[in-house]
Amino acid sequence: MLFWNKVKLSESGILNGFTDWHSHILPGVDDGVREIEDSIRILEMYEILGVRTVWCTPHIKEDFPNTPAELEADFNGLRSVWKGNVELRLASENMVDIVLEERLEQGMLLPLGNGLLVETSFFSPPVDLEGILDSVRSRGLFPVLAHPERYGYMTDIEYERLKEDGVLFQLNIPSLTGLYGSSARDKAEKFLKRGWYDLAGLDLHSYNSLKHILSSTLSEKYADGIASLRGFELIEA
Repeated sequence: MLFWNKVKLSESGILNGFTDWHSHILPGVDDGVREIEDSIRILEMYEILGVRTVWCTPHIKEDFPNTPAELEADFNGLRSVWKGNVELRLASENMVDIVLEERLEQGMLLPLGNGLLVETSFFSPPVDLEGILDSVRSRGLFPVLAHPERYGYMTDIEYERLKEDGVLFQLNIPSLTGLYGSSARDKAEKFLKRGWYDLAGLDLHSYNSLKHILSSTLSEKYADGIASLRGFELIEA
């Protein structure tokens, strides 16, 4: 039996040259970072770690019915203050709910490159997930499912169907450290082995959570697999 060493995320090299495709560091717009000072502290730490690009992906859902115009104004405010080398980009994380249905009809979207980042409840399936994903495709965008390993209600057959339909999977790296429990960790390990992930992010919500995540450990055997997740399908020409 092979025994793999554990390594701290901060020492794994995964974040050197990394694009973080999922974060909540745009301050004061959702359940993520509250103050712009903490956003800057996070970005400064990212720069030390070698992170190349960070996508700010604030929630858009019934609890946080942000509009693209509002988020773009807040994003421009953060970008005007940040003077470092980490590139900032703006998209959104869209709950599969009535708000997303309305925004799809109106074309009021903040794409993740050539994709649209979507999520569902962790505990129960949304109404007409496949229909909404089809609507995303009709807008010329790849559906990108955020942290699929965290959905307790989804079965292997449902995951397989999503992959067969061309849905991209975004890994939350902290899932591999056990941050969200053993079920999410086991799913993340399984999906990574199967090659189901296309891109990765930290899903960061605060400076304190960044410190905790960086000190967490994961198996060395996953480092190369994570580093290879570059989200090429989403990179705009």
